[in-house]
Amino acid sequence: MPIAIVFTGVLLLLLLITVGKLNAFIAFILVALFVGVAQGLPVLGVVGAIQKGIGDTLSSLVMILGFGAMLGKLVADSGAAQHITQRLVAAFGLKYVHWTLMFTGLIVGIPMFYNVGFVIMVPLVFTVAASTGLPLLYVGLPMLASLSVTHGFLPPHPSPTAIAGMFKADMGKTLLLGLVLSIPTAALVVPVFSKRSKKYDAKPRDVFKVDLIPGDQLPSLGISLFAALLPVLLIGISALVRIFTGEQDWIRKVADIAGDPVLAMLISVLAAIYFLGVRRGKKMQDITDALSDSVAGIAMVLLVLGGAGALKQVLVESGVSNYIGELMKASDISPLVLAWLVAAVIRVCVGSATVAGMTAAGIVLPIVSLGGVSPELMVLSIGAGSIFFSHVNDGGFWMFKEYFNLSIKETLATWSMMETTVSVAGLIGVLVLDIFV
Repeated sequence: MPIAIVFTGVLLLLLLITVGKLNAFIAFILVALFVGVAQGLPVLGVVGAIQKGIGDTLSSLVMILGFGAMLGKLVADSGAAQHITQRLVAAFGLKYVHWTLMFTGLIVGIPMFYNVGFVIMVPLVFTVAASTGLPLLYVGLPMLASLSVTHGFLPPHPSPTAIAGMFKADMGKTLLLGLVLSIPTAALVVPVFSKRSKKYDAKPRDVFKVDLIPGDQLPSLGISLFAALLPVLLIGISALVRIFTGEQDWIRKVADIAGDPVLAMLISVLAAIYFLGVRRGKKMQDITDALSDSVAGIAMVLLVLGGAGALKQVLVESGVSNYIGELMKASDISPLVLAWLVAAVIRVCVGSATVAGMTAAGIVLPIVSLGGVSPELMVLSIGAGSIFFSHVNDGGFWMFKEYFNLSIKETLATWSMMETTVSVAGLIGVLVLDIFV
C-alpha cells in the first residue's frame, strides 16, 4: 500500500506540473498533503511535517544559494566571464577553440546558476563563432554541455547543494568528486558532437545579440579567475586538508572554518564586491542594487527546493521511507543506478532538473540512510539523472532552440542528445568512481 501511495503521489505531481501547468511549489505541497493523509497522518500533523521539511531544507540552503546568486551576478556584470572566455580562446587558438569553450563553461559555470550562465555565455559564443568563422553549434555545444554538468553535479548549484544536505553528504568531498567527474563528462561532448554539429546551419537571432564590454573596462584575467573560482578553492582545499590532517591540528580548524559552504560563499561574495566592484570604481549603491536583483531571481527556485523538502519529510514521518528502504535492501540493482533511473524518469516527465533531482532524492533517501553507499556519489548519480534527455517540457530546450534559431527536430538532435550523452556519461563516471571511493 505505501508503494501505491508514493506512485500515485509522484504521478499526481507529474500531472499537476505538466498537464495542469500548476506552479511546482504548490504542486509539491498538495502532493505532500495527499501522501501524508493517505498514510493516515492527521492533516495538522502533515502540515507540521511540511513546515519541518521546508525549514530543514532551506535553513542553510538560503544562504548558500543566495550568496551563489550574488557571486554569479558580480562575475557576469563585471565582465569577468567575458574576459575569461576571450583570453582562453586567444591563448589556445582556433584549432582548439571548442575545447577552450568547454573549459570556459566549467570555470564560469561554477558560480553562475544555469539560466544566468546560459544568457551570459551564449552571446560570447556568438562572438567567438563570428570572429573565427566556425559553425555556431561547433563552438556552442561544448560550452553548454559544461554549464549542464556544473548545474547537475556541483555545489553551490541548487539541486546538488540541497541533495547533499538531505543525504548529509560532505560538501567538500561532493565538490571534489564532482569536479573529477565533470571534466571527462563534459569533454565527451566535444568529439561526439563537434563534427555532427557542423551540418546544422544555426544562426543567432538578432534580438539575442548583445554589446560586449570594451576590453579596457574588463577586470584582469587573474582577478576574474580568482573571483569565479574562490568558492571551489576554499571548499576544495578544506576537503583536502581534512583528509591529510588530524582533528586537533590548527590548520584543520582553519580549513574547517574557511571551507564551510556558507562561510566560503560569504567570503567569495565579499571578495567579489571588492575586486569586481569597489576596487574598479563602482558605487556601493549600484553594487547593492545588483545583488538585490540577483537574489530576486532565485525566489522560486528556493520555494521549489522547500516544497521538495516538505514531500521528503512527509515520506519520512509517515513511515513510507522506511518501507521503501526495506524493499530496496532486497533489490539487486545498484543504488547508484536506481537513483539515476528514478531521477531520469522524473526529468523526462517533468522537464525541470531541479524538481527531478529533489523528488528522486526524497524517494531514494532510505538507501542512503541505510548506509553501504557513498552519499556523495548518490548526489552525483541523481544529478546525472536529472539532466537526462531535455525535450519540449524543459525551459532550457526552448532557450536553446530560440537562441540558436533551430527547428524542434534540430534541437532534439543536438541539444536533447547532448544532454542525454552528458547524463549517461555521468552515470558511468559515478560507477567508475564507486570502485575507488
